[in-house]
Amino acid sequence: MTGTHTAHRDDPERATLDKAAAENFPVAPFFLPRAWRTDLMAVYGFARLVDDIGDGDLAPGGADARLLGVPAREAEDRLALLDAFEADLRRVFDGEPRHPLLRRLQETVRRRSLTPEPFLGLIAANRQDQLVGRYETYDDLLAYCELSANPVGRLVLAVTGTTTPERVRHSDAICTALQIVEHLQDVAEDLRRDRIYLPAEDMKRFQVQEADLAAPSAGASVRALVAYEAQRARDLLDEGAPLVGSVPGRLRLLLAGFVAGGRAAVDAVAAADYDVLPGPPKPGKLRLLRQVGVTLRGEG
Repeated sequence: MTGTHTAHRDDPERATLDKAAAENFPVAPFFLPRAWRTDLMAVYGFARLVDDIGDGDLAPGGADARLLGVPAREAEDRLALLDAFEADLRRVFDGEPRHPLLRRLQETVRRRSLTPEPFLGLIAANRQDQLVGRYETYDDLLAYCELSANPVGRLVLAVTGTTTPERVRHSDAICTALQIVEHLQDVAEDLRRDRIYLPAEDMKRFQVQEADLAAPSAGASVRALVAYEAQRARDLLDEGAPLVGSVPGRLRLLLAGFVAGGRAAVDAVAAADYDVLPGPPKPGKLRLLRQVGVTLRGEG
C-alpha cells in the first residue's frame, strides 16, 4: 500500500484509477465496448476520488489539494476539499476543470450528455459523512443511499444510453442494497471513523449498544441485527434484479455482475454467521460466479 502511494505521489489521477481493481464489483470489464469502458472509468475516477476525500484516504503529499487550488493549510480539511471539488465539477459543465480526473470526466459528460445532478449527489453524500455519523431510522439511511449510491447506477444507465424510469427504479434498489451490504461488511471500520450506518431504531430493537460494535467478535444481539439488515439488502437486490433482463447484450452481463456481487456478499456475511466485527466477510470467486449464473437465468 505504501509503495503504491509513493509511486503515485505525483500522479493522483493514476493513484485513484488504480483502485478499480480492488473494488467489490467490476468497474469497466473487458467485455464491454471500449467507448463504454473509457466513460465508465471516467465516472469511476470521479466517484472514487470524492469518496477518498470524504474518508481522508487521499494519497500523501497533497497533490490533489494543490490541483484543486486548496491552500496547504487547508489540505487536511475535508469540507474545504469537497467545496473545492464541487467548484471544479461545476467547471466540467461550464469551463475548464483543474483536476485531471475531472478533465477526463468532461469528455465523458460531453459525449454522453450527462447532467450535474448525480455527481452533486455523490459530493453531498461525502459532505454529509463529515456532519452526520448516526442514522435514527431506516428511512434516514435510505435517504443517505439516495445520495451516496443511487447516482452511480443512474450514471451507468446514462453512459450506456439505457435510461428509462423503470430501469432507474430497479437500479436504485440494487445500488441501495450494495451500499447496505458494504456498510454491514465495514461495521468495525466505520466505527473507527465514528460512523454507524446501522439504524439506531434497529439497534434499540435488537438491544445492541454502540460498545457492542467495538467488540472483537459479535454477540448474539449484534448477529441478529446484522442478519435483519442483510435480509433487507437481499430483498432490495431481488426487487432490482429485473433490471438485468431488461437490457441487451453485454450490458446485461455487467449488471448481472452488480446484482451477483451483492448477493454473494450477503451470502458471505451469512456464512460468517453474521459476525462482521473481525473484518469484512468477502465472497470467493466461485460463489460470485455461481450467483452470476443464477442472476442471468433470472432464478434469484
